[in-house]
Amino acid sequence: MRLLLLTVVAIVVLAGGWWAKSTLLAPAVEYAMPMGSGSLYDLKVTTLAGQPADLGAYRGKVALVVNVASQCGYTPQYAGLEQLYRDMTPKGFAILGFPSNDFGGQEPGTAADIQQFCQKNYGVTFPMFAKVVTKSGPGQSPVYAFLGESGSLPQWNFGKYVIDRNGKVTAFFPSRVAPDSPELHAAIEKALAQ
Repeated sequence: MRLLLLTVVAIVVLAGGWWAKSTLLAPAVEYAMPMGSGSLYDLKVTTLAGQPADLGAYRGKVALVVNVASQCGYTPQYAGLEQLYRDMTPKGFAILGFPSNDFGGQEPGTAADIQQFCQKNYGVTFPMFAKVVTKSGPGQSPVYAFLGESGSLPQWNFGKYVIDRNGKVTAFFPSRVAPDSPELHAAIEKALAQ
């Protein structure tokens, strides 16, 4: 019985190690063809301030959609995202931040808490929206249901989708890919050039 228990524990540990390598450390995914049947820019959302917003306002721009959290090891990426936003906005680029408490309960605050945290600590000026559910299931945000049609959903906070001017997903980057990474910049520049 003890041998059976040790075998089961070993399998669980090995499977957990495989999962971490295959999700959190997964390489970026770039799509040869834009994914999904609709457009991200057809969706309506709510701003962090509680106002209705139409993502159609970003049609014609390249966007980076990021699921953000205030208490994550990746939270310092806010600084890089803000710099990327400031540098690339003149080229027709936007960053769209969607707070989520899905991973490790790392975004527990209210909309006001999130807004204050982002302003005070990182001077965030890119558009932020109401907290959403990114994981599949009945409560999943329509934004992440659409993004998930690409075959990629975030496995942790700060997953990044590059969206082309027509609202299609062209690339996905996992959390570990920083905002200043060459591969992310190349995917953004490629989308801007099209």
